[in-house]
Amino acid sequence: MGHSSASASIQLVSLIILSGILSLETIKFGFCSDDHNVRCIDIERKALLKLKQGLTDPFDRLSSWVGEDCCKWSGVGCNNITGRVNMLDLRNRYSYGLDGYGSIKHAFGGEINPSLLVLKDLDYLDLSMNYFEGVQLPSFIGSLEKLKYLNLSRAYFVGVIPPTLGNLSRLLYLDLSNFLFPNPIETDLQWLATLSSLKYLNLEGVDLTKATPYWLPTVNMLPSLVELHLPLCGLSILPLTLPSINFTSLLVLDLSDNDFKSTIPPWLFNHTELQMLDLAYNSLTGKLPDSLGYLKSLRYLILTANSLSGIIPECLGELSSLVSLDISYNTWEGAITEAHFSKLGGLREVSIANDPPNISLVFNISSDWIPPFKLRYLDIRSCQLGPKFPTWLRNQTELTTVVLNNARISDTIPDWFCQLDLQFDILNVAHNQLSGRVPNSLRFSYDSSVDFTSNRFEGPLPLWSSNITWLYLRDNLFSGPIPHNIGQVMPNLTRLDISRNSLSGSIPLSIGNLSQLHFMLMSNNLLFGEIPHFWNNIPSLYIVDMSNNSLSGTIPRSLGSFTSLRVLFLSSNNFSGEVPSLKNCTNLKILDLGDNKFFGPIPAFIGESMLSLKILSLRSNSFIGSIPLQLCGLSTLHILDFSHNNLSGNIPHCIGNLNGFKFEVKDMDTESYGYLGRLEVVSKGRVLVYDSILYLVNSVDLSDNNLSGEMPVGITSLIKLGTLNLSMNHLTGNIPADIGNLGWIESLDLSMNKLSGSIPQSMVSLTFLNHLNLSYNNLSGKIPTGNQFKTFVDPSIYEGNAGLSGCPLPTGCQDNEGAPQVPSGDGGEDDDSKLEKLQFIISMVIGFCAGFWGVFGTLAMKRSWRHAYFHFLDKVKDAVFDFVSAIGTYLQKRS
Repeated sequence: MGHSSASASIQLVSLIILSGILSLETIKFGFCSDDHNVRCIDIERKALLKLKQGLTDPFDRLSSWVGEDCCKWSGVGCNNITGRVNMLDLRNRYSYGLDGYGSIKHAFGGEINPSLLVLKDLDYLDLSMNYFEGVQLPSFIGSLEKLKYLNLSRAYFVGVIPPTLGNLSRLLYLDLSNFLFPNPIETDLQWLATLSSLKYLNLEGVDLTKATPYWLPTVNMLPSLVELHLPLCGLSILPLTLPSINFTSLLVLDLSDNDFKSTIPPWLFNHTELQMLDLAYNSLTGKLPDSLGYLKSLRYLILTANSLSGIIPECLGELSSLVSLDISYNTWEGAITEAHFSKLGGLREVSIANDPPNISLVFNISSDWIPPFKLRYLDIRSCQLGPKFPTWLRNQTELTTVVLNNARISDTIPDWFCQLDLQFDILNVAHNQLSGRVPNSLRFSYDSSVDFTSNRFEGPLPLWSSNITWLYLRDNLFSGPIPHNIGQVMPNLTRLDISRNSLSGSIPLSIGNLSQLHFMLMSNNLLFGEIPHFWNNIPSLYIVDMSNNSLSGTIPRSLGSFTSLRVLFLSSNNFSGEVPSLKNCTNLKILDLGDNKFFGPIPAFIGESMLSLKILSLRSNSFIGSIPLQLCGLSTLHILDFSHNNLSGNIPHCIGNLNGFKFEVKDMDTESYGYLGRLEVVSKGRVLVYDSILYLVNSVDLSDNNLSGEMPVGITSLIKLGTLNLSMNHLTGNIPADIGNLGWIESLDLSMNKLSGSIPQSMVSLTFLNHLNLSYNNLSGKIPTGNQFKTFVDPSIYEGNAGLSGCPLPTGCQDNEGAPQVPSGDGGEDDDSKLEKLQFIISMVIGFCAGFWGVFGTLAMKRSWRHAYFHFLDKVKDAVFDFVSAIGTYLQKRS
């Protein structure tokens, strides 16, 4: 078994360095050409110069392409005997990470000149990581018949993969991977079967939907195939059967990020030499079969984010070559025991997670178990590890990543864990019940992340290494002041979340040293004092949340200098003064200054500069003046709250321009929030707190001001509006006749105004409406009937309107054929139902009295009947007693 595994590993390594072998040979040829006095062929030199003319080269990477000997040019390799060009490596090596795209500013663009066809001996061509945006993948490449290596990956080619590639019968390595959404390159794979020598195939991100019915039989015709990468290809059919398996040399299979909905097919487990299997991010169902244990050579098993369920089989412990196991985000159940890891001595990475909040997988492992492996990476989420901190980690001295998230651990961090002297890249024990003080002795490597969110840690805020960049301590019991030297001790923080604790005191000036900070989250503490003037030192700030504290003073003017700022929560404090200019915050998406003591007019710059604003809350302040017309330019706004201020004038007629209330928010739009925070919204007559679904709320609240004039007709065009509250103002005129256009409205409050006229009949079509308040206006006429109005049976909805009639009001209700019959939480009872209930109660009382006195009254007045009745009861009692005694004696004898 060990020899087989080693042999397979050697084959895999040989594949990885295949391009290197070809490259080294060609470079050798180039260097040796001087010794043999061989120079490049002139016709090929001219062909390369034509290629150069067609390319854009912003970084001048082809500056060496001068002179007569093209074999010495950068990226060009020649045969050292014939002088013919056999290698062209124009890969953009200035890439964003190992798997990322190349840096565009260093990338070639333009067109690929067909002059390449002159290079008859070309067997290696690499144009990857460049930027040929909008350029069709060249079909003439299929005429370069000696090609063995072709890499056009991540180069932004478009269109259809030319079928002429099927002519490249010598091809060993083919990489056409791309990620061009929504218009990826595509192919039907009809050309693939003729590439019988192919060992490596990568079509990641290529649209293979046309080949869905037959992609597997086509690939199965490649007998030499060793690596197959088809992630993100739009495939939806994973055949469960394969009559015969021809690609028996397969070592690497990556089918991740497709749309497979079947079970894992049995034929997969016949590839006993398979070293990597990646089926992540599909919709695979069913259980893991016991035949998984046949894959003895498997080193990487990745089944992340499917719909797999059931018990994890113990045959997993038979995969003795396994190095990395990732079965996260499925719906596992049952228990994990020592048997699941019995032979996994080489295991280095483990990720096991259930879809939260489901915790149906339990780690049933003995406290004295010593694992056979030494992990570097451990990620366990939404599984039951607790209640004790897992003691089987005692010998895991090589860990760099530890994630024990939502694991039902109710314990302290043990001393032995600190004594392991680990150096963490990631330490995440969030969403448990861990308590006590956090050890200060923990060590962290550069650019590390710490997440202790939602536990019961107490004491002062811990100060660790300057290497930490992400620090999440939210929702614990930390108390005392924020350490005054936090900016000196941890100067590299980019994310700081200390919200929802009991921290007190003022915000330390040293926070100004956190020059790389992106997230500053301090909400829901006991902080007081003024905000320091350190903002100019933090130029990349993205999110600021200081809500729900006792901070005071004015907003520093320097806070308005951030063009990067996306979210600003300062609500529920004691800030005062006028709002300073924030017009440079042009990318702001959420602005919440509610529940403070701000005064003065609402700044017009909000509507002029913050055109990306989605949420604007200025509720419960002392703003005066009219609502600026400039706010009508906020086309993405979907929450507007100016309630409980002293605003006057008319509601702007241009309110209909707020297009954010006309369209449904898609999931992809939520990415722009990044952080939603918590926001109070008055809806359905009560205060609701939204956080994770804040992007779904569409609300306009202008209540409790001094607004006057008529309701603007434009408000009826906000068809996705869910809550509209204009109560407690001085609005006059009629309710707009087209208010029935607000088809998504759930809560409508127009109470305590001076509205007149009738209730528009179009309101009957508001079928989502479940809270209505029209009280204390001057409305008149009949109350509409039908649909939701049948459920509005509480008279207080309409009270204070002397001219209204119809149910549920007593006036005119008896003549209303559409009298409501459906009770609701908002409703009361009409007079007929009250009378029926009273009659029912009276009849019950009379019946009870007649029955009671009919029996017991007679016994009380007639002595002979009374004696006979109680004598009968005595007889019954004696008979029951004798029966029970007889049964007891019988059972005693049997025993």
